[in-house]
Amino acid sequence: MNWTDERVEKLKRLWAEGLSASQIAAQLGGVSRNAVIGKVHRLNLPGRAKAGGTPAAARNPKRAASPARPANYPARVATRTVPRAVGATALKEDHELDTIQEMEYIPASNVVVPISRKLSLTDLTERTCKWPVGDPLKDDFHFCGVDAADASPYCSYHAKLAYQPVAERRRAAARA
Repeated sequence: MNWTDERVEKLKRLWAEGLSASQIAAQLGGVSRNAVIGKVHRLNLPGRAKAGGTPAAARNPKRAASPARPANYPARVATRTVPRAVGATALKEDHELDTIQEMEYIPASNVVVPISRKLSLTDLTERTCKWPVGDPLKDDFHFCGVDAADASPYCSYHAKLAYQPVAERRRAAARA
């Protein structure tokens, strides 16, 4: 459907009469309500008040200004009966710290860490491990690059790190 000059003029006339976009679309035929709204917007036709009532100014009349106080009525004076200290007045609380026994890290002996091929992003393929190693902002940043399983982006070692069974995650969360 094209907007001919006649249809645009009819749209302008119906819009000025106050018809809704749906009513205008029905009268024009072959256009949707949204097409009418879009054309009205592109033509910069004046908007109308929202449906459902009178403007906000008419609904909420302003209160009349309160009369000035008589001369014999004293002005309010803000007084405080409790003096305030100047500066931070938080009390220091003594806490007894429980020392935690330092645990010694003992790596698992049955874990085989693959030797990384140290690939850059451009060297990765569908069959290489995409586990990032190091800080991306440093020059020595690289990806693992070891052969990955068919359906995984990671090698078997990094897949075990990335995909933890739900039961293990729940146990770890309960400990924390």
